[in-house]
Amino acid sequence: MIFLTYDFVWFALTFLGVYSLTRWPQARLLLLIAAGVWFQAFYGGVASLSVVLVLSAISYAAALTENKTIIGTAIAACVVTLLYCKYMLFLASSLLAPFLPVSTGAIESWLPSVIPLGISFFTFEFVHYLVDVYRGDTPVRSIRDFASFVLFWPTMISGPIKRYQKFIPAMHHGIKTQSSSDAMQGLIRIAIGLTKKWGADNLTGLINYAEPNLHQQPLALRWIFLIAIAARILLDFSGYSDMAIGYAKVMGITVPENFNWPYLARSPIEFWQRWHMSLSLWIRDYVYIPLGGNRLGVPRRIVNALAAMTICGFWHGAAWNFAVWGFYHGIGLATAAGLQRAFSETTPGPVVSFAGWLATMIFVSVGWLLFFYPIDKAVTIAKMLVIP
Repeated sequence: MIFLTYDFVWFALTFLGVYSLTRWPQARLLLLIAAGVWFQAFYGGVASLSVVLVLSAISYAAALTENKTIIGTAIAACVVTLLYCKYMLFLASSLLAPFLPVSTGAIESWLPSVIPLGISFFTFEFVHYLVDVYRGDTPVRSIRDFASFVLFWPTMISGPIKRYQKFIPAMHHGIKTQSSSDAMQGLIRIAIGLTKKWGADNLTGLINYAEPNLHQQPLALRWIFLIAIAARILLDFSGYSDMAIGYAKVMGITVPENFNWPYLARSPIEFWQRWHMSLSLWIRDYVYIPLGGNRLGVPRRIVNALAAMTICGFWHGAAWNFAVWGFYHGIGLATAAGLQRAFSETTPGPVVSFAGWLATMIFVSVGWLLFFYPIDKAVTIAKMLVIP
């Protein structure tokens, strides 16, 4: 992870020191942009930076035209870039390899591909920006403001996914009003994130040590193993978000929260309202609702939920287990929505609330097996949870 490397520590200390000593807001803005360019080039490479800059130019120019055809073309360019860079090799290997007498390596040689740093995040931010302008929002006219949105290094690798309507005012507020209180809050948040990452790394070692002999362990220890996986994933994801939010806060800039005690959720719906919230809201606003959302009847609502969550799963990685994990959560969301409709006039008591929490935790934790392992291994471990 980049945030845990020595060269990043030197970069962060140098940047934050210069940023804090610089008092002119416009100089801070230019420093933010320059740091983002360096960050993308150093950790992603020149080719990675080139992809970001080209898509930035396309998105910025297309939005300024406020022409729906041009904006739609720019949206397609962003989506196609994401599909090609991140998924083309996987799809070609999965769909073509069975019919061609060649190896995966040969297919890879036919499909030279750059995977830009943070492509899943910055393409989603471009699409959000373009779609919102397409729907009538005001485009960003200042190229410096747009560049700061695109090249904001704390969120570049793994989010949170920003919305330009909130980020740009927050950025301007931060470069003008950064205080020692902001710096202290940010440093505390970074320390919390580092502690979580330390915990996640230690759990990863224990999980990898225990997994080969899991079938020899009693049922109770297998469930503890599952809980360890759930804890590890939460600590890893939320730890990174804490650090990104913390680095932004040191600058005086507020970015979206991403996790709100998701393991306290009492239904899959509530879980996704608390888990990776910037992604959940993006999927809702730019996939689920455009597909029809809740407006077209129950059967269509179920199809929309399954499609949106399968896309959400694939977004996490180019492998079938991620797609199946997303589909699994789509089933959970559709089922939970059906139960809510059936018992909409009933106020749940403490017993029902506890049962909902327990069922949700089991559902989510078992689902993490699909996220953490290939499908066949995930199914094998899931069977161990019920077969002594």
